[in-house]
Amino acid sequence: MKGKLLFQTVSNYFLHFFFPRTCFCCGCDLPFDSADYLCTSCNQGLQKPGPHICQRCGAVLKSGGAHCYACRGSKAKEYKCQKIRSAFIFNVVSRALVHALKYRQADYVALAMGKKMIPGFARSPELAETNLIIPVPLHIKKQRARGYNQSELLAHSFAKEAGLPLDTVSLIRTRNTVSQTQLGRQGRLENMVGAFTCIHPENVKGKTILLIDDVATTGATLEGCAVALKQAGAKRVFAYTFARE
Repeated sequence: MKGKLLFQTVSNYFLHFFFPRTCFCCGCDLPFDSADYLCTSCNQGLQKPGPHICQRCGAVLKSGGAHCYACRGSKAKEYKCQKIRSAFIFNVVSRALVHALKYRQADYVALAMGKKMIPGFARSPELAETNLIIPVPLHIKKQRARGYNQSELLAHSFAKEAGLPLDTVSLIRTRNTVSQTQLGRQGRLENMVGAFTCIHPENVKGKTILLIDDVATTGATLEGCAVALKQAGAKRVFAYTFARE
């Protein structure tokens, strides 16, 4: 057993010597024994949202206050996704990980990203009622093209670390929506109307659901998911993402 372990260590060392692992953000060489995908300096560049955030959607409030304009006053009651929180703000470092996961086929980075989300979850006691994790689903065509659902991979890692049950089958995306990147807030909300459905309402009825996604921008996708889950009988729907734009 010791000989096999020594052989593996030596093999890994030579592999690292000829094909060194590099930081996903700055590109510098990582230490041989590093299990991370960021160097120490870039890890320190991962910034948590705040110090002031909207109490509903989690948007950073540069001038303070309790809510952003979209959630101010009675507006918050109109949303089915009651709370949105994020582990980090979307900056050059968090973007490097998200883009590697989504666009560079680096599905393996989801394990480390899910673990990095745990401290932020612990800082959000308002999400403590959660008793079921559900990832934001991709349309089957998009998932086939990418090869995986990045949000599902994040959810697997996060749920395991958080010790919470995971459901990857009850919520599905029924409409292959156009890209949200070129749409404004209202356009994004309209784009998500009727895009999701819960095919196993018995799995979510009476439960407090925590949606997991990679990035929250306007929260339109999360709201679309929440509408479907509430219609299926979910008690509450929260959301937690790796990053917040």
